[in-house]
Amino acid sequence: MQEIIQEIKRLKIEKNALILAHNYQAVAVQEIADYRGDSLQLAMLSAELDAPLIIFCGVRFMAETAAILNPASKVILPVEEAGCPMAEMITAEQLREFKAQHPGAVVVCYVNSTVEVKAESNICCTSSNALKVIESIPADKSILFVPDRNLGGWVAHKSGRKIITWNGYCPTHQWGFSAQNLKKMREKYPDHELLAHPECDPLIWQNADHVMSTGGMVRYLEKHDKVIIATENGLTDYLIHLYPEKSIHHLSPTAVCQNMKLTQIEDVLSALKTEDYHIVVEADIAAKARHSIERMLEII
Repeated sequence: MQEIIQEIKRLKIEKNALILAHNYQAVAVQEIADYRGDSLQLAMLSAELDAPLIIFCGVRFMAETAAILNPASKVILPVEEAGCPMAEMITAEQLREFKAQHPGAVVVCYVNSTVEVKAESNICCTSSNALKVIESIPADKSILFVPDRNLGGWVAHKSGRKIITWNGYCPTHQWGFSAQNLKKMREKYPDHELLAHPECDPLIWQNADHVMSTGGMVRYLEKHDKVIIATENGLTDYLIHLYPEKSIHHLSPTAVCQNMKLTQIEDVLSALKTEDYHIVVEADIAAKARHSIERMLEII
């Protein structure tokens, strides 16, 4: 492992490369990264970085977003098949049909979507700024929210706005937690606060003490010591690694995204060596998608 890490560090210097890692990546991958964060944090970074080579440890839609925001950089996804089941739950054609059924509606697209879907949307959002994005839309406008029904339902609940959601979801957040998990962990740790990601089923976020993005959870743990976390377990694992003295617990041990776990430290080294797999987005699609992404970045 140490030999791999040293070789990664050498190649980073040689190629003037930067490594970005999402909060759900394995601990070893997050440790070797130059920057780590949630989707909004990494999108903002991607737009600002000055590096000829970016190794993006996450899933495809994240690397696509980075490539769109930073066309001067070569963006590499270490594992070609690292996709997102939620993103695949709606196509551009389906979104066009959805819009036709609701003429004049504003389309808010969760960043966990394909670049083609982003290109058909008015504005993107992440879990960090979804509520602010919804609140920025005039009150007389109808809102379509794609593809996540749970995040859409949460922002509807928080904003009081009527939102028509697509019936998509993150399998990890939808099925990774249960009422039994809630009961067991609340009884075992009665003095702990439950932090839930808004991609979770409403059963979970309605019973949480705080609902927030993974970036919000990282900031929360800087000042709090006793938490139960309901999100993909990569984040919880990394927080336990950062704060071994704190009492941090997964709500469920089964909340694992297999796509996020495809990337291992050996894949990061291979990506630096070979520069496979280069993420390229068609120019016309990129231009349309960039508009909705940049609107998202204006609302922080």
